[in-house]
Amino acid sequence: MLKILEKIRNKELRSFISFFLTAILGAGTNFITQIPYKSLFLYLGFADKPAFNLSVSAGYLTATVVSFIPAKVFAFSAKESGNTRRESVKFLIIALVAWGIQVGVSSLTFDHVANKYFSQYSLFVREKSSHVVGMGFSFLANYFGHKFLTFRSTGIYDKLKTRNPR
Repeated sequence: MLKILEKIRNKELRSFISFFLTAILGAGTNFITQIPYKSLFLYLGFADKPAFNLSVSAGYLTATVVSFIPAKVFAFSAKESGNTRRESVKFLIIALVAWGIQVGVSSLTFDHVANKYFSQYSLFVREKSSHVVGMGFSFLANYFGHKFLTFRSTGIYDKLKTRNPR
């Protein structure tokens, strides 16, 4: 797979494809772990809707942890940047924004599209379809956030560092 990516001359396209492949790892983790998380929240006594929202959140957070290193190394070629601490903080900030987007879009899709127009399908299908829509919006937020902030030197850290006399 890496040899195929190396043959792509356009750096932007190569970065996007690499991020997409890395995101598949995160999305798979997110998609699969949401199912046992929902069972756990139902077992803990949560109603169906809060259990769904909490399980989407937990799946997303699990995927965020799993995907940081592959995104850093493969998608944005920042393996030897020397800024891992700074990048991990920015990664977390972007991930939190994308997390809110994923949970919000998943919940809105479930309430206003899946339940309204696809009520004939099982609850599982409606939830997983809504989850995938939320994941798609989260993917876009993550990609652009990480591309333009996380793995790029913005100069903000250096400005803050000069203001702090420590």
